Amino acid sequence: MYRGASIGVVVPAYDEEGFVGDVIREMPDYVDRIYAIDDRSTDGTWDEILEAARDDANANAGRDAADDAALVTDGGASMLTERASVRDAIGRVVPIRHRENRGAGGAIKTGYLAARADGVDATVTVDADGQMDLSQMPRLLDPLVENEADYAKGNRLLSREYRAAMPRFRFVGNAILSFLTKIASGYWKTMDPQNGYTAVSGDALEAIDLENLYEYYGYCNDLLVKLNVHGMRVADVAMPAVYGDEESSITYSEYIPKVSTMLLRNFLWRLKTKYLVLDFHPLAFFYLVGAGLAATGILAAVVTLFATLATVGPSVQGSTTVFLLVAGIAFLLFAMVFDMAESEHLERQVR
Repeated sequence: MYRGASIGVVVPAYDEEGFVGDVIREMPDYVDRIYAIDDRSTDGTWDEILEAARDDANANAGRDAADDAALVTDGGASMLTERASVRDAIGRVVPIRHRENRGAGGAIKTGYLAARADGVDATVTVDADGQMDLSQMPRLLDPLVENEADYAKGNRLLSREYRAAMPRFRFVGNAILSFLTKIASGYWKTMDPQNGYTAVSGDALEAIDLENLYEYYGYCNDLLVKLNVHGMRVADVAMPAVYGDEESSITYSEYIPKVSTMLLRNFLWRLKTKYLVLDFHPLAFFYLVGAGLAATGILAAVVTLFATLATVGPSVQGSTTVFLLVAGIAFLLFAMVFDMAESEHLERQVR
């Protein structure tokens, strides 16, 4: 336990042979449960998880059994029988193997479901590739334990030193996704949404629609949207990353359109749910009217351009185009300002 709170760690793994075992063995002593999820790997990941689980159990044979007694020991198996096989816990490690590959988000969801079923107070996500500094975990847990946040996530962009360590292509992609996620989620101060080093409270897992968590790499963006709709507090924690010998399994030609479409869909769902269904705020209409006017203005600009090329007098069309674009942008900016104000009290940064 950590400062009186039970701690679970979800370790999603897909073809992480050579990495996942070390991650499990190096897990801090205060961690009560390690949900090691093999997302139907094609290498020796599953065998390595089992071997590391046995090593961890032997190394921690003297742990206080009273801490473990507070948790269910089947890893929430009843919640997962249709999609995964769950072994009996090996010490504090709960090995879970998917029957089919479900993606990074699917593995995280499986671990979250198990942690929720076990009644864990705080659940951390740690990648199986060894990129995350486990000594930094208390910095994620402290905001939850001190009741200052419901969800804490690492942020490699808060510090100049940490930004400098990030490869340039990752930094550019991360900056673009940060901006898109700000709009979709309503957490306007949050950056580095793709950071997989996170901690979430048990109350937050109970509140959100966990069963419908996005199962592709954009699960972390999807989770932020769900948290915002339910008024959950988010802490951005400055965190370094470790770049080693691992290779990314992301196919960007597939990743970019999938995640962009998901963010647009989630943005519209958030506006409807938070500002029209659960409560009412005119900012939803500001967004919709602004987008409509801006789109009409762009269409009018195209028509004006063709009219100019065809030597048809464009003065009226040009004036209309400018008015529509300016009005659309103004409505969108007003909507963003209102949106920022609505979620400002839900965000904090820890440097």
